[in-house]
Amino acid sequence: MRKNIKITATVASAAALALGLSACGTASDPAAKSETGSNADTSKALVVAASPTPHADILNFVKKNLAKKEGLNLEVKEFTDYVLPNTATQNGQVDANFFQHKPYLDDFNAKQKTTIVPVADVHLEPLGLYSKTVKDLKDIKAGQTVAVPNDTTNGGRALQLLAENGLITLKDGVGTSAKLSDITDKKGLEFKELEAATVPRALGDVDAAVINGNYAIEADLKPGEDSLALEKAQGNPYANILAVKDGDQKDPRVEKLAKLLNSDEVKKFIEDTYQGSIIPAFGTPAKS
Repeated sequence: MRKNIKITATVASAAALALGLSACGTASDPAAKSETGSNADTSKALVVAASPTPHADILNFVKKNLAKKEGLNLEVKEFTDYVLPNTATQNGQVDANFFQHKPYLDDFNAKQKTTIVPVADVHLEPLGLYSKTVKDLKDIKAGQTVAVPNDTTNGGRALQLLAENGLITLKDGVGTSAKLSDITDKKGLEFKELEAATVPRALGDVDAAVINGNYAIEADLKPGEDSLALEKAQGNPYANILAVKDGDQKDPRVEKLAKLLNSDEVKKFIEDTYQGSIIPAFGTPAKS
């Protein structure tokens, strides 16, 4: 079990804190303004929200091995869902987050009216199709059930993976925004939509499941070895990013962290630790 701070906060407590923050002041109230940009206090800890694996692991490598030399005080807070890290960043509960790719962020901003922006690409987590009972793609048959993530971007991404491997047919041009209603030929398959974080736990209850790379690793799956099908790295737009609330991009602490996350040391750490299951999205243009 990891020793760094772990948040499994309920939506109720997060909402209460968010309301408390909004009640404390407005944009016209100096006390309500956070220290951002070049005026930020660089001695204060930079608090970053992150998914446990690999995001928090990568950040903790930076914290342990690189941050002190750069004069960066880094604090890592783990979140186990795909919503609270963004709302916490928007509300100022944390300074930055590292858990998502840009298509998910774009969709989140549009729906939640948030103003979070990417700062640096860090790594790619290939989405994969897994099964506890099926050993080969050709053994997936009509009548079987496949679990897929229920969020907009990862759900569409999962359907594209299935279509690319001949398991379904999609409407022309739907791309990664595809929904179950865009399937023109299910080939007899049934689908179960679940929150991305819960899909690995459901693997024993379905015939196959499309699982995000970070959650696959947390479930002791090896994407490069255990998947029946895996996203291609080349040309993939789903690099995971360091992100901040708009206006905080020039915070010197954020700039230091972005530089460290794109360093040769972090590239080597990702390659050595994850053995191709997670791929650096910087310094390797063909794989970004």
